[in-house]
Amino acid sequence: MRHVCGLLLAVASATIALPPKTKPDASQFAPTLRPQGFTSGRSFRLVAYGDSRFTDPAVTKGTNPRLRKWLAERVAQEHPAAILLTGDTPYTGANSFDWQVFQQETTSWRAAKILQLPTTGNHEAYGGLKWGIPNYLDNFQGISRHRYYSALLGTAEVISLDCTQDAGTGSPQAEWFAGQLAHLPTQVQFLFILYHIPWMVDRQTRMFVNLPSPEALNLRNILEAHLSGLHARVVVFNGHIHNYERFERQGVEYVVTGGGGAEPYPLLFRGRADLYRDLSFPVYHFVTMDVSDGNLHAVMWKVKDPDAPELSVEAKDQFTLTAPKQGTEVPKRKAAHR
Repeated sequence: MRHVCGLLLAVASATIALPPKTKPDASQFAPTLRPQGFTSGRSFRLVAYGDSRFTDPAVTKGTNPRLRKWLAERVAQEHPAAILLTGDTPYTGANSFDWQVFQQETTSWRAAKILQLPTTGNHEAYGGLKWGIPNYLDNFQGISRHRYYSALLGTAEVISLDCTQDAGTGSPQAEWFAGQLAHLPTQVQFLFILYHIPWMVDRQTRMFVNLPSPEALNLRNILEAHLSGLHARVVVFNGHIHNYERFERQGVEYVVTGGGGAEPYPLLFRGRADLYRDLSFPVYHFVTMDVSDGNLHAVMWKVKDPDAPELSVEAKDQFTLTAPKQGTEVPKRKAAHR
């Protein structure tokens, strides 16, 4: 499923010396998108969630149409300035009808003019990249047909990477990602990174499905190589695992949020590295993040009883991050979990 960009090399005559390599222009690493309505002093709310698998409501295997639609409506009621989608938005990316269902079940998002910042998942490629990726780009016109991109939201920035393209060492995507980290705008206090395949996982996931993948680890290594030069707190959002997991590593919060409606994965145990300790199952959920005055407060909202006649959510995990002052080290995480 990977697309590796080709590179044509012009070969000069052996008698002519090649010009020395020039350092890349920093302007090429400027944020890809600058959505309107975000200013440095403005407080705002974001929502992160994913793995909804929108499809025909008659399909109940692999996705829960009732929970999926209800969660989409409930997310809109949070009045976020933007929704960060962690992938697997449709069930079958090449199926235009699945995307029509997505549009129908998220009408409230567009009515409220909520910015949608997605990342691709493996289901976006189901049925063939040739059709799946164009459908993805057609349905998220706010990203201007970029498969990986960055979006500046006042004092926050979102970097969205594409799991359907090569992200290995030396790949165009990996080099672009490194460039974005090296040239993060000075006003950015919080950096959110989206990539469908998890960069950190619970012990159960590591044992049974052999994640993280080599490319996910390569991207994590790139991030960690730039941490000493970053002046922002970092939160990495992944999906793919239809559950909720949270980790902290080198001052970075890693959140797996895949509870948007896809069939939940059985939960047998949680390893000690997972900061979320609750063993209740299933974990349909979304995550809110309130950014204000150099602070970020995140809450995971879990559906209390998926079989109840009237659905509702409860706060089950939360953490707070404080933006570092210029010239200081990234502060330690303040966390509370229930």
